[in-house]
Amino acid sequence: MGQLMAANLAAAGFAVQSYDLNGKGNRKSGRAAAKDADVLITMLPDGDAVREAVLDALPGLKPGAVVVDMSSSDPAGTQALGLALAKNKVLMVDAPVSGARFKAKDGTLAIMCGGEKEAFAKVLPALQKMGNQIFHVGPLGAGHAVKALNNYLGAAGTLAGFEALLIAQAFGLDPGLMLDAINASTGRNSTTARKIPQDVLTGAFASGFKLSLMTKDVGIAAELARGLKVKTPFLRETLKHWKAAQKKLPRDADHTEIYKYQKKLGGKVRRR
Repeated sequence: MGQLMAANLAAAGFAVQSYDLNGKGNRKSGRAAAKDADVLITMLPDGDAVREAVLDALPGLKPGAVVVDMSSSDPAGTQALGLALAKNKVLMVDAPVSGARFKAKDGTLAIMCGGEKEAFAKVLPALQKMGNQIFHVGPLGAGHAVKALNNYLGAAGTLAGFEALLIAQAFGLDPGLMLDAINASTGRNSTTARKIPQDVLTGAFASGFKLSLMTKDVGIAAELARGLKVKTPFLRETLKHWKAAQKKLPRDADHTEIYKYQKKLGGKVRRR
């Protein structure tokens, strides 16, 4: 996703200095990519990777620069990193995204941002070249909190949607006709509208978002609730299922492949 987002920035006229551990990018290190940059954007698997990359690149950043973490990271870790950057007069905005590779490619990501308004205003022109729905949701860490809660809702909806599909198949319903009715009704969500018809019924299982990342994000939401002492039994149950599926499915499994895990849980069901 980061490569696609960087391509949109370059196409919009931004001077992009990039680095990737896989060897892609036009600089040989993160520090070289950050040198004299006004904005440093990270798009990495988790907050630990972000912290390592940002602190490694920090000597190349000038005072007044803004670090924008567009990964799905832990809000507490983001706030701690922001304090470390502030000591070096570097600002930070957390700006995680929703939309996977498809929307990253055409620049229509939804972006939820946290941070000081001054820092947000500085990076908004760049964000507008990567997304078309941009929300400033609060102080630093708020973006990552909203992202975790969004993915929790998506993860819970995925489980419910796939269970509904399994029940429908056992009952002998035509999934397509069922989805037409549901998507015109109150049960509609991203799973019924997109994941079931595009990934499950076709056998593609290619949403562009890994099961391991969904599990991580639900875990962030659960940890956020635990730290705030909010009781969330359904969130805990949702996380339990995603963790169990992660253990059973391939390491790089697409998150929609949790359907295969749920199908095995159901055992052999005699259709009507």
